[in-house]
Amino acid sequence: MNDTIAAIATPYGSGGIGVIRISGPKAFDIASKIFSKTKNRPFGHTKLDSHRVYHGYIFDTKNKDILDEVLLIPMKGPCSYTAEDVVEIQAHSGTIVLRTLLNEILSQGARLSEPGEFTKRAFLNQRIDLTQAEAVADIINAKSAKSLKFAATQNLGVLKSQIQELRENLIHFLSFLEANIDFPDDVDPFEPSEKEIGIIDDVLEKCRGFIRQHEDACFLKDGIRIAICGAPNVGKSSLMNRIIEQDRSIVTTFPGTTRDPIEEGLNINGIPFVITDTAGIHKTDDLVEIIGIEKAMDHIKASDLVLFMKEPGTVFSEKELEKIVPLKNQSEKKIIFVINKIDIKGLPVPELSKKYQHLPKIEISALLNLGIKELKQKIVEITIAGLDMEKSSVIPNLRHKKALEQTVESLEAVKAGLTQPLEEETMAIDLKNSIDSLGTITGETASLDILDTIFNNFCIGK
Repeated sequence: MNDTIAAIATPYGSGGIGVIRISGPKAFDIASKIFSKTKNRPFGHTKLDSHRVYHGYIFDTKNKDILDEVLLIPMKGPCSYTAEDVVEIQAHSGTIVLRTLLNEILSQGARLSEPGEFTKRAFLNQRIDLTQAEAVADIINAKSAKSLKFAATQNLGVLKSQIQELRENLIHFLSFLEANIDFPDDVDPFEPSEKEIGIIDDVLEKCRGFIRQHEDACFLKDGIRIAICGAPNVGKSSLMNRIIEQDRSIVTTFPGTTRDPIEEGLNINGIPFVITDTAGIHKTDDLVEIIGIEKAMDHIKASDLVLFMKEPGTVFSEKELEKIVPLKNQSEKKIIFVINKIDIKGLPVPELSKKYQHLPKIEISALLNLGIKELKQKIVEITIAGLDMEKSSVIPNLRHKKALEQTVESLEAVKAGLTQPLEEETMAIDLKNSIDSLGTITGETASLDILDTIFNNFCIGK
């Protein structure tokens, strides 16, 4: 934390503007040594006022050459992103120019930052909590407008305040309990009132609600996974290209063109999806095709929604569908029966058996782009049916969910102790565990391993 760090904060490549960020006790000194407001004025004597934008030039301190014309923004801590002294340099974007500027900054005593170190310093300096730090990564990686909305709300500290309120309520209950343990002769016997019991019930219900929110809407971060499957040459690749509106999969008249699964992201009505074109499922002795089919089955198994394709002139087979989606998995996996090539006249359209009449059926022609809009609508309809996206302002991530599950487990033990004879010391341990579990969400009780795992997933300049 005593080091001054620097890094390129924008992606590598050519562009209009590239940003370099410096943070730490030497940030202002380093900027003053390499920056001048004029081409002719000697650099190294510039006094920088906080939160002003300076136009000028970065120099090579050895040969006095101008490296680039820049805008320089100094920000005195704690009123900065990291709560330390920070300087941001807006230069022309390009791999060579940004690396040259960064090397000049490093030569003046800064070191290259580690992944996520700027945000980690903001957390360690208590400018943000761990939920807000994670929200920064979620904002960067948002796949839809809705996921961006939830991440931006979390970045404002909404989840933080909700979790802190739950912890404070539990801490209040714990203080009441520990007073009875430590000073049994000075206080009344431990008999929690309905108000105290209500605290546990309220925290339990809110934790369970957060868990449900994650289970219902975690796809907003990762995307709902769709697998297109069926026999060879049924039109899976053509459908894939129509849905994503680009020629991603190779389409030929020869069966078995697709060997490896082809994956692509898309957005339908603000909902993120990840769609996979898989190899045709059929009997074969070809080793390459066998491997492709095995990979296809893996993607189908991992999917949330299956588009099961047939074509006119074929017959729906329960065994074929149940080979792709076993009966034991059908309750947790949504299926749409897609009939392709309806532009071909004179052939009977396959019908679902009585057992599968409940499956939605969509008729399309991937060749003529018929029925694709209706299919997309059906995909959105059945994947988010019954979910109220406006009900919650935040969606906990998987790490939060696990911590909430641990909280619920500990609080259920406390609740049992309130209704059954149980040592007060045992209840206190369970209550402390629940408080610590909630603390790992905001970072108050998070271990170094958790912090390293979170921030190592950030890019270098963030």
